Amino acid sequence: MNSHKILNLAVLNSISQEKLSKELNISKVLAQILINRGLTDPLQAEKFLNVSLKEMHDPFSFSDMAQVVDRIKRAATKKEKIMVFGDYDVDGITSVAILKNNLDKLGLNADYYLPHRIKEGYGLPKNILKIAQERKINLVITADCGTSNSREVEDLKRHNINTIITDHHEPSIKDLPSAVGIINPKVKNSTYKYRELAGVGVAYKLCQALTQSKLIDDLDLVTLGTIADVVPLTGENRVFVKEGLKAFPQTKRPGLKAMIENAGIKNKKFTPTFVSFIIGPRLNASGRMDSADASLKLLMTSNDQEAQELAGLLEQHNRSRQRIEGKILEEAEAIINKDVNFKKHKVIVVAKEDWHQGVLGIVASKLADRFYRPAIVISLNEDICKGSGRSIKNFHLFHALGECSEFLHAFGGHAHAVGLTITRESIDDFRDSINRLAHDKLSFEDLLPSLEVDMELSLADLNEKTVQELEKLEPFGMGNPEPLFYTRGLKLKGEPQNLARETIKFWVTDGENTHQVIGFGMSSLTMDLKEADTLDLVYNARMDNWGDEPSVILEAKDIFFK
Repeated sequence: MNSHKILNLAVLNSISQEKLSKELNISKVLAQILINRGLTDPLQAEKFLNVSLKEMHDPFSFSDMAQVVDRIKRAATKKEKIMVFGDYDVDGITSVAILKNNLDKLGLNADYYLPHRIKEGYGLPKNILKIAQERKINLVITADCGTSNSREVEDLKRHNINTIITDHHEPSIKDLPSAVGIINPKVKNSTYKYRELAGVGVAYKLCQALTQSKLIDDLDLVTLGTIADVVPLTGENRVFVKEGLKAFPQTKRPGLKAMIENAGIKNKKFTPTFVSFIIGPRLNASGRMDSADASLKLLMTSNDQEAQELAGLLEQHNRSRQRIEGKILEEAEAIINKDVNFKKHKVIVVAKEDWHQGVLGIVASKLADRFYRPAIVISLNEDICKGSGRSIKNFHLFHALGECSEFLHAFGGHAHAVGLTITRESIDDFRDSINRLAHDKLSFEDLLPSLEVDMELSLADLNEKTVQELEKLEPFGMGNPEPLFYTRGLKLKGEPQNLARETIKFWVTDGENTHQVIGFGMSSLTMDLKEADTLDLVYNARMDNWGDEPSVILEAKDIFFK
C-alpha cells in the first residue's frame, strides 16, 4: 500500500437521515447508508432491508416466455431430444445444472454439452449442427450464451433443429438469432422488469415458468452463479442471494457438501466472499485447466463418494490454476514495466506466446486492480489469438470493443469483463485504437483508485448494536458494497501484531473508546504505525464472531499517518 486512494466522502443529508431513522426505527448511520444507495423513500428503504421471496418477478413477464414454455412442452409430448448447451464458467455450469435437473424432473429427454474453453471457446461453436445431428437433437436450449450466435442458430434452423436462448449478455450483433424465443433481459425492447440477472438467474426464471413453482431448493445454485459472475446484488439478484445464502449450510447436493467440507467452511455463516474466493474459483478451475464437465457432474451427482472424488479433482485443478496464473502474471508485469508508457497507454494490452487461455481473465483482473486501468491479456497463436479483458469503474469495455471492432475477429461480454479473438497482425492497431478511445473517455482522475466513503464517524458511534444493524444491508457485493467509514485523529494502543499473509492486527483509541483493527496485506506499515503521532482510518466495521464473545472489529482499507 505505497500510495493512498482518493476518498470520496458522501454528502450527509440530515433531513432525509432524520426522517428515515424515525420512520424505520433505525440508527442514523444505517439511514445515511440507505440514502447513499439512493433509497430515500421509507417504503423503498424498508423493502430493501426486508427483501423476501415475494419480490420475485413473474417469469412470464419475459415477452417470449409463453412460446418458449409451449415449445418445450411440445417436445415433451413428442418425446423429442433436448440438448442444454452452456458456458464453461460457474454461471454457465450452474445454469446447465438447473435446466437439466428440472427438465429431467418433467420427464424430458435432456442431454447437455459444455464447450471446451480452449478448443471451442465461448458460445455455440461452428460445428454445433454436427454435434446436434450426431446426438439426434431436436431442440437446443442455450444457457448463459447464444445471444450473438445468429449464424449458428440459423444453421440449426435450416436443418429443422429449433433453438431457445437463455442468456444475459449484451448483444454484439444487430440482428438477433432466429430462435423460438430469446429469454434475455438485455436485448432491445425486453419487457422484463430487472435487467441485471446472471445467466443462471435467466435459466432459473425459465424453470420457474416450466414448473409453475418458485423452486426454492435451486436457490443455492442460483446464488453460486450470480455471485461468481459479479452481477449487481440489487433487485431480484438480492432476493436470490439473500435467500440462497441461507440455504447453503443445509444444501442437499453431495457435491456442494464435499466442497464446503474440503474448504473448511462447514458450519460457518455463508457470505458472498465465501462464494467469490473459495467455492467459485474451485468450480471455475475445472473449465480453466481442462473440461468443465467435472464441475457440472459435481453439482449434479447424488453419490457421496463420487462427490468427494470430484471435489478432490477440482482441488488439484485449482492448485494448477494458481501456479500457472502466478507465472503469467509475473511475465505480464515484466512486459508492462518494459513496454507500457502510462502517459500514452490508458488501456493495457499485453500479449505473449502460448499463455494458458484458461487464466487470462484472472490475470487481466489482477492487472486492472494493480495498475487501475483497463487491461486486456492476449495469448498469441499462429492463427487466431484469444484474449480476455477487465475494466475499471468509468470505462465500458464492451462498448469500447464495439468501437474498435474492425480490428477484432469476434468479441463479447459486459461493461467490465470481455472476451475477444484477434489476429496477431491486428494487435498493434487494436492497441492504438482502444487507447485513442480511452484518451477521449477517461480523465486523469478516472485512473486514480478511489474509495467511496459512506460516513465520517467517531469511535463512539461504533457500538455493537449499530454495527449489528448494518447486517440488514447484506448481502454485500457489486452494486451494494459493504459500508465504508472514516475516523480521524486516532492513536495506536499497544503493540501491533503481525500475522500470516502480511496481515496486521492492532488497537486504536480516541482517548475514551477503543477498537481492534485488522489490515490484510498491511504488515509493511508496522513501523509507520509505531512512529505516527496520530492516524486517520478508512475501514469496514463488522462483528468478529471468532472468539468466545462477539465484538466489533474494523477492517482497514487505508491508513493516513500524521
